[in-house]
Amino acid sequence: MAKGLFRIPRFTGLLRGGAYKFGRLLGDFQALSSGSPKRVGKRVGRRIVGKATGKGLRKLFKD
Repeated sequence: MAKGLFRIPRFTGLLRGGAYKFGRLLGDFQALSSGSPKRVGKRVGRRIVGKATGKGLRKLFKD
């Protein structure tokens, strides 16, 4: 098998990451425009909990 055959090119990774960030911003905008501060709080809270969980799992399974 050729080396690097299944590696995602750098540009594709950047494009994908940008698309996810843009989607997150659109979701934040939708939550704000719905007029319910409770929804915005939920989104922010879930994002913080998700980041903490990811960091904890990374430390747990780090090589």
